[in-house]
Amino acid sequence: MQRELKEGTPKGVPSRVKIMEKTQLQNWIEEYLQGTDYELITLSISAANDILVEVDRLAGVDVDFCADLNRFLVEKIEANANANADYSLEVGSVSLTDPFKTKMQFEKNLGHDVEVLVEGKKYRGQLVSVDEDTFCVDVEEKVAVEGKKRKETQIVTHTWRYDEPKYVKYDLRF
Repeated sequence: MQRELKEGTPKGVPSRVKIMEKTQLQNWIEEYLQGTDYELITLSISAANDILVEVDRLAGVDVDFCADLNRFLVEKIEANANANADYSLEVGSVSLTDPFKTKMQFEKNLGHDVEVLVEGKKYRGQLVSVDEDTFCVDVEEKVAVEGKKRKETQIVTHTWRYDEPKYVKYDLRF
């Protein structure tokens, strides 16, 4: 596939015109979310000006809210963006399989099964508590019991700080 190059662009490197600064988009999103129970979870802009906005809230994400936020952002971008820049915009909710990024996502998943990766070891269990600094997961584990030869399966509660695991995500099993 041949790409058209602008003068001065090195051969083989496609010409890219940056749509706008990420901070400006973030300010508009935060302005729109103000007074709602929605949180901005992800905002990314690729080199090809593909803009991804993911929001979440405790009660779940409403598709009409996402459509309204999309229209709001399109109006802002069209009025303020570099006129020579092409872009795509996707506004939606986070995927069930994405790692948790905010405390609210932990709160939203209280009582659900989660997968936690800490120091190269995976733990699967039920998210049982969330506080300001830590969260707890009940995990079924084989434990040595005094006076018995064989290990027994018991529920062990693990507590981690939010910054300890490599990731925590909803454990989607069928």
